[in-house]
Amino acid sequence: MKLTCKQLNPHACKTYMLGIEGSNAVALIDPVIEHVNDYAQMIKAKGLTLSMVIDTHTHADHISGGASLKDMFDCEYAMHTNSPVKCATFRLLDEFEWKLFDHIPVKVMYSPGHTRDSISLIFPDRVFTGDALFLDDGGAGRDDLPGGDFGAHWETLRKFRELPDDLVVYPAHDYRDRQPSSLKHQKATNPHLKKSQQSKEQFVRYLEDLKLGPADWMKDVLKANYACARDPRAAWIPADSPACEVKGTMDIGANEVEVGSIPPFILKQKINSDNPPVLLDVREKGELDGPLGHLQGIVHIPIARLSGRLSELDRYKGKEIVTVCRSGGRAYTAAQILGMAGFQKVTVLESGMIGWNAI
Repeated sequence: MKLTCKQLNPHACKTYMLGIEGSNAVALIDPVIEHVNDYAQMIKAKGLTLSMVIDTHTHADHISGGASLKDMFDCEYAMHTNSPVKCATFRLLDEFEWKLFDHIPVKVMYSPGHTRDSISLIFPDRVFTGDALFLDDGGAGRDDLPGGDFGAHWETLRKFRELPDDLVVYPAHDYRDRQPSSLKHQKATNPHLKKSQQSKEQFVRYLEDLKLGPADWMKDVLKANYACARDPRAAWIPADSPACEVKGTMDIGANEVEVGSIPPFILKQKINSDNPPVLLDVREKGELDGPLGHLQGIVHIPIARLSGRLSELDRYKGKEIVTVCRSGGRAYTAAQILGMAGFQKVTVLESGMIGWNAI
């Protein structure tokens, strides 16, 4: 029998309805509470039977519809055994195999990193990756939320690399209208999958240099999901925020902005000239007084707050700006954000403060 799959939501959070031809039974993966009534009306109108709801992980950017649908349809609510969500009724383990609707084989792959309860669902022709793997330059879900683990995500990505190339990737989020594509394509285009070929230590450093810091509201959403909230207003959530993506505070399009770099010895010459550049350090405050120190006269705005504080830089729009961080990752992101905001003369300190201290 053939598996059918339909994505139900009009926005970045993806909910997939699975079924098989010739059967009324369906399952939902990662339902969103705002659309629970829409799902219910459609299921009843089509004469379908909801047999299972599956959350690939505890979500931080929206309240799950799993608890509400479980109550409405008296169906199973499946999550990983590590999940703190209290009302899940079917606890899944790594490599657990069963047949959905008694016909379609599915295998659970434990996929921690973004959260400690993340799972991916492997079907014969596709894999539902949750936030463990996004599409193309989206990379994957961020690991700086409660329960996140950089090293665990490296191990998860290594698992993905071992799966068959022809599996089509269906993530739980997409913020740039990307379309599901083969794992082979993702291995060639997805920066997380490419970086996972490096050592675990190198991968962790790559993520540490990209992390933006979680928004406080996301912690409230997690708490609501832990408690099986049935109220869409249980936590305040900004509209369709790309908050779960690694570069989630960036505006749409910023990821495509190309920026140049400046070697430390050239920057040193410019600093000592009659027309020095503006130095924008985007590290966290505690790093400025750490072993790497900081440059004199910096403007300090942490990367997590840069998008919301761009007006503070308006007076420098016509000047040369050099963005600075530990090794260059966060500074590159900052330069992209500035580029999208109309700053024309932005470069990145090559190798960051590590490179500066080496000259």
